[in-house]
Amino acid sequence: MPSSISSSDQPVIERPIPRLAWTVAGMAALATFVVLLGGWEWHWRDFGAAPTYRNSDGLWAIQRRLVDRIEGDKTIIIGSSRVLFDIQLPVWEEVAGEKPIQLALEGTSPIIFLQDLADDPDFTGMLIVGVTPDLYFTDFGVRRLDALDYYRQETPSQWFGQRVSMAIEPYLGFYEEDYALFVVLRRLPWPAREGVTPYRDVRRLAVMAADRNTRLWSKLENDVAYRDYARNVWMQLGPPPGVPEEELRRMAAAGVEKAIAATRQALDKLEARGVDVIFVRMPSSGGFYAAERKRMPREQSWDRLIAETGAIGIHFEDHAGLQGLDTPEWSHLSGADAERATRSLYAIIRDELARRETQE
Repeated sequence: MPSSISSSDQPVIERPIPRLAWTVAGMAALATFVVLLGGWEWHWRDFGAAPTYRNSDGLWAIQRRLVDRIEGDKTIIIGSSRVLFDIQLPVWEEVAGEKPIQLALEGTSPIIFLQDLADDPDFTGMLIVGVTPDLYFTDFGVRRLDALDYYRQETPSQWFGQRVSMAIEPYLGFYEEDYALFVVLRRLPWPAREGVTPYRDVRRLAVMAADRNTRLWSKLENDVAYRDYARNVWMQLGPPPGVPEEELRRMAAAGVEKAIAATRQALDKLEARGVDVIFVRMPSSGGFYAAERKRMPREQSWDRLIAETGAIGIHFEDHAGLQGLDTPEWSHLSGADAERATRSLYAIIRDELARRETQE
């Protein structure tokens, strides 16, 4: 029985293909792209954004490899955002005759990087360790730990992509994570669910050079609303709400014990190679400083770290050259005062090392 549907019986429908001027279409698409890109760039330039190198794992890996490539003693900085923003590499090079290798990472405890350098026989010289109490003595500082894995496992495509990105970064103001479209959409004032307190994300804080020399973004000094936003971000940090006070004290004490034990193990290896390790507590102020002192009292954290490791410790409260400085958003120095603090810090370190030599 013949099928009621046969392909051979179907009429052939010819669909005309529109004739397009592909050159014109391509130019129109390119023009649309350029206009949209230019509008996005103009928007962020009007906001105050200036081109900056991105603080990527790839850029960090470039500096980490300098430890392997530069022969002889080196000065390395590890820590969190305070020593990243507050120690100015050109100023240090001017007064010391050498440029440090900047390996500090924002929002991150330096202990894992301290351990990495302790296990690296190529590193000799001086190590400056920034101590931000809430990060160093707790498990909160886990934001950028992947940088170490990136350095160890970087693929050729990642290496190439980093170089391509660095060729673009100095010229485009919008090419920064804080201005990515979906990041911008996420922080719009969407209606919050009942009983949920909106969380403020950290916004852009700094400008960075190819050598990772970092400076507090001038917008935090000149724009009151933006500065106040940053202050409010810092004030929401800390342990989760609802935890009993006794449990918080127990957690803090356990964190201090754990951090000091790990530090002492690393220092044994570093000091056996003659590395000078200097712990530095840079300034903070205002409500954030008060909260830090409450959560992690100095005598229970910093003082114990220095006493139990025997290392040199430089706390801003103890040195006039690190006091009276401007911290616009309570946690990092203004650009001008970061330069002054760098000069003071170098002089203090020089004097402390000389004092230790005379005692030995």
